[in-house]
Amino acid sequence: MILYDYFRSSAAYRVRIALNLKGVAHERREVHLVEGAQRSETHLARNPQGFVPALDIGGGHILTQSLAIIEWLDATYPQPRLIPADPIARADAMAQALLIAADIHPLNNLRVLKALETRFGADSDARGDWYRHWVSEGFAALEALAAARRADGPFLGGVAPGIADVLLVPQMYNARRFDVPLDPFPTLVAADAAACALAPFAEASPERAKPA
Repeated sequence: MILYDYFRSSAAYRVRIALNLKGVAHERREVHLVEGAQRSETHLARNPQGFVPALDIGGGHILTQSLAIIEWLDATYPQPRLIPADPIARADAMAQALLIAADIHPLNNLRVLKALETRFGADSDARGDWYRHWVSEGFAALEALAAARRADGPFLGGVAPGIADVLLVPQMYNARRFDVPLDPFPTLVAADAAACALAPFAEASPERAKPA
C-alpha cells in the first residue's frame, strides 16, 4: 500500500493518523505541494484533482479524498472503529468531521490562499486574517456541538478517538501555525491534547512526516 502524501497537508495528515490507528503497513511517497508536484502528469494520472492524499491499494485501485479513504479503511480494517455503527452516533460524528472537512478546510487550503494573493491582491496580513476568521467561526460551531454531544471520555469520540478526532488534530495543528486564538474552545483543546498524547497521532504529525 502506497500513500502519496505531503507532510503539511491536513487531508493527508488525517489519513496518516487513520492508517496508524489501524496498524496498516504502508509506504509514504512525498508529493511536494509547494513545488507544484501535484500538477505533474504523473500525479494527475493518480488523482485528476491534483490533490493529496492518494492511496494506492494495489490491483490498479487508487483511492482519493481523505474521508473516502478513511471510510474504506474502516470497512476493510474494522478495528479500532472510527465511524460509529449506530446510526445516530454515526450522524453526530460525521457532522463534526464534515464541519472541518467541508466547511473549514476548503476555505483555507493552499490553493485558496494562493488565489487570495495572486487574483485578489491579499497580502500576508490579509491572508492570515482570512484564515483565522474562518477557522474561528467553524471552531465556535464545533465547540458547541462537541460540548453538547461529548460522551464520557477525553475525545470527541468519547472513550476512544473517532473520526472527528482524526480530523480535529490536523486542523488544530494548522490553527496554531496561523495563530488562531484557541482559548474560546476548551473542549477542542482538551480532545486535541488527549489525541496527540497517543502514538498513532504523534507519529503522524508533520514534524515526524517531514522529509529529512
